[in-house]
Amino acid sequence: MANLNHLLPFILFLLLSLLGKQSMADDVVARVGIVLDLNSTKGEMAKSYILMAVSDFYAVNSNYRTRLSLFIRDSKGDVIGAACAALDLMKNENVHAIIGPQRSTQAKFVAKLGEKAHVPILSFLATSPFLSLNHNPFFIQTTQDDSAQVKALATLIQAYGWREVITINEDTDYGNDLILCLIDAFQEVDVRLPYRSVISPSLKDSDILEELNKLKAMQTRIFLVHMGASLASKFFVLVKNSGMMSEGFAWIMTQGLSSSLDIVDSKVLDSMQGVLGVRPYTQISKGLEDFERRWKTNLTSGKTNYKTFGLNLFGLQAYDSIWALAMAVEKANIENSSFLKQNASESKVDLATIGVSEIGLRLLNTIASTRFQGLSGNFYLVKGQLKASTFEIFNVIGQTKRIIGYWNTKKGLSKEVDDICTIAYSISKDNLKQPVWPGDTTNQPKKLRIGVPARDGFNEFIKVEWCPRTNKPNISGFSIDVFLAVLDMLPFPLPHEFVPYVTKNGQSAGTYDELLYQIKLKKLDAVVGDTTIVANRSLYVDFTLPYSESGVSMVVLMKDNEKKNIWIFLKPLSWELWLAIGAASIFTGLVTWVLEHHVNTKFRGPPDQQIGKIFLFSFATLTSTYSNSNIDDVLGEKVVNNLSRFVLIIWAFMVLILTQSYTASLASMLTVQQLKPEFVDVKEIKRNGYFVGYHNDSFVRELLIKQFNIDESKLKPYRTPEEYGEALSNGTHNGGVAAIFDEIPYIKLFLSKYGSRYAMVGPIYKTDGFGFAFPRGSPLVSYISRAVLNVTEDTDKMTGIMRKYFETQTTCVDGSAEISTDSPSLGVYSFGGLFIIAGVASMFSLLIYVVKFLHFHWPTSNIVPPKGSFWLKLIELVKHFDQKDLCSYPFRKNESPLCPKISPDGFGASPIIDDKQKHSRTSSEGADNVAKDDDDEIL
Repeated sequence: MANLNHLLPFILFLLLSLLGKQSMADDVVARVGIVLDLNSTKGEMAKSYILMAVSDFYAVNSNYRTRLSLFIRDSKGDVIGAACAALDLMKNENVHAIIGPQRSTQAKFVAKLGEKAHVPILSFLATSPFLSLNHNPFFIQTTQDDSAQVKALATLIQAYGWREVITINEDTDYGNDLILCLIDAFQEVDVRLPYRSVISPSLKDSDILEELNKLKAMQTRIFLVHMGASLASKFFVLVKNSGMMSEGFAWIMTQGLSSSLDIVDSKVLDSMQGVLGVRPYTQISKGLEDFERRWKTNLTSGKTNYKTFGLNLFGLQAYDSIWALAMAVEKANIENSSFLKQNASESKVDLATIGVSEIGLRLLNTIASTRFQGLSGNFYLVKGQLKASTFEIFNVIGQTKRIIGYWNTKKGLSKEVDDICTIAYSISKDNLKQPVWPGDTTNQPKKLRIGVPARDGFNEFIKVEWCPRTNKPNISGFSIDVFLAVLDMLPFPLPHEFVPYVTKNGQSAGTYDELLYQIKLKKLDAVVGDTTIVANRSLYVDFTLPYSESGVSMVVLMKDNEKKNIWIFLKPLSWELWLAIGAASIFTGLVTWVLEHHVNTKFRGPPDQQIGKIFLFSFATLTSTYSNSNIDDVLGEKVVNNLSRFVLIIWAFMVLILTQSYTASLASMLTVQQLKPEFVDVKEIKRNGYFVGYHNDSFVRELLIKQFNIDESKLKPYRTPEEYGEALSNGTHNGGVAAIFDEIPYIKLFLSKYGSRYAMVGPIYKTDGFGFAFPRGSPLVSYISRAVLNVTEDTDKMTGIMRKYFETQTTCVDGSAEISTDSPSLGVYSFGGLFIIAGVASMFSLLIYVVKFLHFHWPTSNIVPPKGSFWLKLIELVKHFDQKDLCSYPFRKNESPLCPKISPDGFGASPIIDDKQKHSRTSSEGADNVAKDDDDEIL
């Protein structure tokens, strides 16, 4: 009985074993191949993750009838080994699926084998973007491919305002495939790749150090590293030894290396302090924490001095790949499936004999549609690739990875993974926590070193002052304020520091050309100041659009023109107009005399007096003032003929316009043209051999020598506006200069202080104005140029900046206007209409008078014998015209039977006398004697 009690546990164990065997016999076995680099750390760790995944899956899903049976092969770390291992698994083990291999180069070959045998290939480490389902229909990436991270990297670089990045990648398919995607992504955000460093895994340390020294000498200090953990472990140690892991540098890692930091040595992490990394985000859950605890226990069980590693992404994705495959084979119903064999062969690796899986296509589709929440996150395949997830951005500090923010396709950058405050896509670094950069500093790397000129004069544009306490420069001026306003318009931050171009004693270190050439030498990243855009400078720098007006002109001393103004009263009117006025005046006086002579005693007398009266009247009409009350009174001479009044009204209107125009033109000449430029043409200065001044350290010197052909010995440099004024005042014969050539902004600033004595004259020689300089091909140029346009078109902003520095500036006269020292005189054409109106009015009045005179006095000429000629009659009419018209109102003292009616124009109603009205000759002679007496009285 006692013996039976001892045998009972053994019998029970046998029964359970038989039942287990019977249960196992009823399960469907899914043969799965595993291809890993078993001699690598990643391969060894992935194997442990895979074995735990099988155990955990069936512990949770004990009711599943399908069981995975693993066949593990070593790829030996190369493409041929991986291909041979995969071919062996397909041909000899008839596997339904293969997990692996690790490398993208191996995966490309194995994927083609899987396509031939219709065996799904699942890789959790091959991240090449060229392993897509379109090119490899039986290949599934149970990880994010490298292209999923490029937008996160581009956004991160854009957030910190870096416009140039140097990529460093290992010379493998894994390293090279991503670069093409990066180039496209960076072009979309205008980030330039000035250089690409390719490092072979087989390079010696000395060769890598040589490449690092080459990178160190370059202007760009931002580096993006894309390489595997084995090469990176050696590379970053060398980076630190070369002094490039210090302040001023920035290093960013791609997801492949970022996800593998848990397996690198602590010494390597010490050399990566301040590095930023981007990797897929893994949500911490209770299940993940429980798995980590069990995994570390299993990994170190029974082993001494075994180094433990934390969980890493690729291991978790290997774990989830097993779970996805286990779910798929259960759903795909692979029972009784087999390989369709090809031609038989004894070779284990003969491609011609590889079979075709009957279940392969159905299993592939089932895997692609599998969805579940795995340890690495949501397992969700899109076109054969794991859907891109949120990426976390971390900063290596000590032996930890401090998360500083997150990125996803909808919200961009955010400090928290579930930040609901971010609505629009963000590219602001403010949505990231402050990282610690290489050199243990929070100062952002790659501040633009912006050179500024240091000068003695014209400090309104750029001024460099040194703080006596800190000995640090304080930069100010119009150009600086414009540049800062431009930076405010940029869509990204642009860290910078101003570096004065000075010697050790604080003096200017050279010319503007030499300053700009420092960009070519890569000693400066940009130049900001009153730097003019000219062609020869654009050979080694790129300029932004100008922010100031352009052109070069000359400024000269103004001399008093008073000695030449004694005849200025004649200048308002041209000589032609003076002559026309004189002729019109005489003509009007003559017409008035004709109209008034027969009826007005004031227009009678000896011939010399009457001629004088005509000219005197002409002058009087130009100087008299007319009004409605005295329109017919000129120098006291009463006009009695209505036709004369009409002529004088028109003439008065004409004279009024002429005198007003003359007065206005003369006043303008007397008040404006009091000074005259001493020189108006550079040819005159060059011909006489006069000295010429220019702005020291300016390109104007070369312009004067090469374009104007001025002798170099005749050039004198000056720095300040005060020196300009002194040199011009002294003149070329007293140690000064005849003119100073400079750019228009400087000339206007000078004239704002000394404008009463000097003037800008001559033509303006074209330049493109002031601009900001950057290296050739810099992507910043387009951004800065657009911002310059926004600033210069903002009138309020530009006016505010200009008033700050140029409050005393006055308006300058255009140089072209100052060339002409003679103002245009008024011409005949301007008053042609007036002359026509006055002439027509005078001729019309004269014609009416002549017609009436002939009508009333032609019968009087009948006293001439009939046989007399026409000329005798005409002479008789002239004589009658020269006599008084006794029938006119002014001469009529008593009513006369000969003039019964008096017309308003002074003519009688009818001078004709019939036979009944004839008088004796004595009576006629008496009347003639009366007229003669009246004439004598007038004389």
